[in-house]
Amino acid sequence: MYPMNYDVYIWGATITRWLGRPLVLAMLAGWLPLAAQTPEPRFGAPFDFPLYLSGNFGELRSNHFHGGLDFKTQGVVGKPLLAIADGYISKVTVTPGGYGNALYLTHDNGYTSVHGHLDRFLPEIAGLVRKKQYAEQTFAVTLEFGPDEFRFRQGEVVAYAGNTGYSFGPHLHMEIRKTATNEPIDPLPFYKDKIVDNIAPRATRIMIYGDEYRGKVALNKPMKGVAEVDGKIIVNCQLPIVNCMEAWGRISAAISANDYMNGTHNSYGVRYVRLYVDDRLVSSSDVDRFSFDENRLINSWTDYAEQRTTGRWYMRASIAENNELRMLRADEQRGWVTIDEERDYHFRYELEDLYGNRSVYRFVVRGKRMEIPCRVPSYYYLMDASRDSRFYAQGFELWMPQGTLFDDVELDYHVLPSENEQAPIYQLTTTRIPLRRAAEITLPTHKSESVDGSKLYVARVDGKRRTCCGGTYRYGRITANITELGSYTVCADTIAPKITPIGSTSWRKQGRIVCRIADAETGIRDYRGTIDGRWVLFKYSSKNARLTCDLRAEGIGPGRHQVEIKVTDMRGNVRVERYEL
Repeated sequence: MYPMNYDVYIWGATITRWLGRPLVLAMLAGWLPLAAQTPEPRFGAPFDFPLYLSGNFGELRSNHFHGGLDFKTQGVVGKPLLAIADGYISKVTVTPGGYGNALYLTHDNGYTSVHGHLDRFLPEIAGLVRKKQYAEQTFAVTLEFGPDEFRFRQGEVVAYAGNTGYSFGPHLHMEIRKTATNEPIDPLPFYKDKIVDNIAPRATRIMIYGDEYRGKVALNKPMKGVAEVDGKIIVNCQLPIVNCMEAWGRISAAISANDYMNGTHNSYGVRYVRLYVDDRLVSSSDVDRFSFDENRLINSWTDYAEQRTTGRWYMRASIAENNELRMLRADEQRGWVTIDEERDYHFRYELEDLYGNRSVYRFVVRGKRMEIPCRVPSYYYLMDASRDSRFYAQGFELWMPQGTLFDDVELDYHVLPSENEQAPIYQLTTTRIPLRRAAEITLPTHKSESVDGSKLYVARVDGKRRTCCGGTYRYGRITANITELGSYTVCADTIAPKITPIGSTSWRKQGRIVCRIADAETGIRDYRGTIDGRWVLFKYSSKNARLTCDLRAEGIGPGRHQVEIKVTDMRGNVRVERYEL
């Protein structure tokens, strides 16, 4: 039997006699992979009008990276969505937040495209969605299809763009994922010829960090030095010498920057960031892909506390020991720089987009000998990132399995009094420190006998704000999962959600019922709406907390009808309201 590629086999046998076996094998090793390469896939445009973006791939978002491109839809909903390649509809989802109405198209080229915030599906798909919603008596549903059920060709209309889910303006969220791994990749390379961009990224601020107990900077913030950017030079360093910051020991940098495009006022994430020190590449990032498991690693790459406090995103040059984010690269010091000579160290940030538009920012860090405080760690309070860590104190417990922390953390544990004789506050750290994965926290409840344990929950404390983390009550203690270190307390939610009718006097005239549902403490768990005792579909939008029922679609005709809406929060408190239609 001959090899699969008969021509290669015969050519190899012949040239072996001419050149000798070792040389031929070397040549074939380099040539055969090229002969077997699969050509890059080609994707068509999702719309038949000029393309502009309101968001790009990998933008920094809370606890995640933006997984696709956001295409503008000329400010309206209902634009026909075109299939970007041949394939089939593999899944549709309907959710009150997130992508809203979403369509998953599995293509014949090995990729899957995901289209979110749709206004509506094709009639045949919409009918199946509605059938399942009634079968399961729920608004949020998922349907999956096989490769022979709903096939399409590139350029065919497969849905209509909209503003559903957690969307605050009409647009299409589109992702391209590798079908085999479900890993999102940057779709922009496929549309460079359709989207104009000759504007370079721009920075707004640069931060210099001292590595605690190993480095120090001339501070204008705790452990940080902030420099604002004007044009392409650094100013406002709060030092006598403009364009210069003094430091000693191990330091690192971070930059706050955005990209821009022609024809829009939007800002975008930066594809390439590179930091050089004395012309040596220290660290770089290339936001070309990520897996969903890597989403939380964004909190280590960026300055988490700064973003939570000021809302500004800073991309760090240093990489934490337990941050395996593949889009990051660094030298042997993992992006840290050692200032150990009294001289000027020349830093250079380069920002570049996919089109090759580039900005360069230069600044000087002057080496100045300073006293760096010695570290005397407390073994009891030191949480080691390389192993399991458990901390006990006064009925309080913190459990962090190996891999929970990005770096070692020394707890600053204190029990603080709370106002109005509420439960005490358990402080773990004075600043909010993100975790790589969830940790388990257990607090004594100190509850009075009049409070049902099922109503208690763990809350994260930020000043006077309390954020619910859930929790399970058992034997006088409550346990919950947390995703950051900070301060926590125990709260009780005994108040039922609110149901507020909107324009109830015109429900009949407008042909729809509209209510707002909200819960002040733990949030909405579920809801149910009936008319004359029969379940009917109420659509829920989490972005504005509105329930809407289309009376005509539900077959509600003339006459008097009894409407009942029941809403339950996360602690089991129930509110029921009845209206006459």
